[in-house]
Amino acid sequence: MDHGITLGAVRGLVNLESTVDAVTRGGADAVLTQRGVADRVHPNRNGAGYIVHLNGSTEIGPDEMDKRPTGTVEDAIRAGADAVSFHINVGSEHEPDQITGLSEVTSAADRYGMPTLAMAYARGHDVRDDDPETFAEDLGHAVRLAEELGADVVKTAYSGTADSFDRVVESTSLPVVIAGGSRGTDRETLEMVRGATDAGADGVSMGRSIFQHEDPEAITGAVSAVVHDDASAVDAAERAGLAVEA
Repeated sequence: MDHGITLGAVRGLVNLESTVDAVTRGGADAVLTQRGVADRVHPNRNGAGYIVHLNGSTEIGPDEMDKRPTGTVEDAIRAGADAVSFHINVGSEHEPDQITGLSEVTSAADRYGMPTLAMAYARGHDVRDDDPETFAEDLGHAVRLAEELGADVVKTAYSGTADSFDRVVESTSLPVVIAGGSRGTDRETLEMVRGATDAGADGVSMGRSIFQHEDPEAITGAVSAVVHDDASAVDAAERAGLAVEA
């Protein structure tokens, strides 16, 4: 839920308190925001973990891929974080500065025993995202870079198929979680999660697919059923009371 910087006060983030309460009641293990809204998170997270994100950009700025630092590990600690995260676009013209930024964050986090989630995406002119197999190679490079720079967990895009995403998971010894991307149907969301976990992913780190859902608690519960209980997409939807065709 760090999208307030990127997108502004969109649906699901205006009343951040109720959304945090809903997703953590639904089974989310942690929530992620920028540090400035920490006081709106803590009273509503129902014992879930808290991750503070340390860079960002806006969709109305000159270049959304140019993520700039928004805080330090020390800031995150003061905000009551259990972990920090940092976004890097591997393959973009901003990759060099973001490599430096992630390296600095992991070094500082290590000094405090603070885990780092690296959001490592393959994005740029030479990224081959039109085919799952070739996209998986580039995503594999991104997740391996995150491990080489000292991250503890890595988030990346889903390549599109379980068979191709297996290549991504094999590229690192780190736990791999997938992004949700632009919001799709409930079935598309749950089948993506099912495909990723079948390929060996350890979980998800989802934004708009969750916080902009009509029932954030229900969709979180369904995703949690796939990740934690190994449920199928259809079974998970039924458990959560979501109407998904078999």
